[in-house]
Amino acid sequence: MQRKFTLEEKDIPTHYYNILPDLPTPLQPPLHPGTKQPAGPQDLAPIFPMDLILQEVSQERFIEIPDEVRSAYAAFRPTPVCRATQLEKALDTPAQIYYKYEGVSPAGSHKLNTALPQAYYNKKAGIKRLTTETGAGQWGSSLSLACAMFGLKLKVYMVRISYEQKPYRRSMIRTWGSEIVASPSDDTNAGRSILAKDPNSRGSLGIAISEAVEDAATHDDTNYSLGSVLNHVLLHQTIIGQEAKKQMEKADVYPDVVIGCVGGGSNFAGLALPFIKDKISGKKLRAVAVEPASCPSLTKGEFRYDFGDTVGMTPLLMMYTLGHEFMPPALHAGGLRYHGMAPIISQLYKDKLIEAQAYEQTEVFDAAVLFARTEGTIPAPESSHAIKAAIVEALQAKKEGTRKVILFNLSGHGHFDMSAYDAFLSGHLDANGKG
Repeated sequence: MQRKFTLEEKDIPTHYYNILPDLPTPLQPPLHPGTKQPAGPQDLAPIFPMDLILQEVSQERFIEIPDEVRSAYAAFRPTPVCRATQLEKALDTPAQIYYKYEGVSPAGSHKLNTALPQAYYNKKAGIKRLTTETGAGQWGSSLSLACAMFGLKLKVYMVRISYEQKPYRRSMIRTWGSEIVASPSDDTNAGRSILAKDPNSRGSLGIAISEAVEDAATHDDTNYSLGSVLNHVLLHQTIIGQEAKKQMEKADVYPDVVIGCVGGGSNFAGLALPFIKDKISGKKLRAVAVEPASCPSLTKGEFRYDFGDTVGMTPLLMMYTLGHEFMPPALHAGGLRYHGMAPIISQLYKDKLIEAQAYEQTEVFDAAVLFARTEGTIPAPESSHAIKAAIVEALQAKKEGTRKVILFNLSGHGHFDMSAYDAFLSGHLDANGKG
């Protein structure tokens, strides 16, 4: 039985897939934070290069990947699709479980897929320096590597609780030449205002975004770079799903269900959007977005306009949100601690083209440990939400006696998350909070 399905470098996609022209319901426009009127390209130009702004609103179904970016991808792409045969055996399920493994990238997750084009387009625009936020550190380390490759400086605002939980992510970012501070920090007005209210604030992605945006807006040579949520970020990630479709053809199967964890939505979108294109065209398919029960933007949030950050500096986006002042618990899946959701994912959920599920931290780590002990790879806590959902689907297939084909995105490895595993294995991990 074949366990791994690979592609050659020539199979790296030449274009990103843009779902915007295929959406049954068009997205509502972002609103200017001051005027509350629709924001145009000129409103985004102070912090984003024009190439990315144009991608944000493009109605072209396929957007060409620059040669320089595609060449950089070749260092680690295409990534493999693997069949989880040992997990199937442990579950005694008739289901076939496949996963797309993005942890083979040098930075250890899918985030490099958008970090590279974002660094490239900023370099092309003459920008010298970028700022960004990071939760668990996957995005910050990926952008740090991309900036090193394209000759840009970078300052990373890392959510404080993750800054403390994941010291080796900090080390990676510094090794690749970038500056990193814990957020909230004393370096920005946004950070100082949060610390004045709560000197012991553990931070959030919303706060870190506020700091990074303020930094970029107050330095002429600096742009801001975002690792999830926005349309162009999800666009870049679609190379995952495009590769996976070819690999599932090699396996001679088509998934009944596609699964990914969601915080802002980029890794789920990367795998799912090329398949959802088929669903919109009439193909039978389920797509399941999985989030933490303690930060349930889709399953318990409201569909409305809200700020993308905590302080209120970003445009307002029509999305599922828990409110921009929501402070999530200090769970170990730091990359999922976000109050909102990508507008594309939100609209797909509103239109019932995708489903959403939420699980508690301890049951997610149960699934992660089972996966590690059967398949060998220690998964990131974020990715483990997708594993949990895949196991639930496989056990349901066992109950029904159906040969369901399951595909999930294993978006990163957990090598820098071992303190979380230690807390879980010693019985010190809460269901929804810190261990």
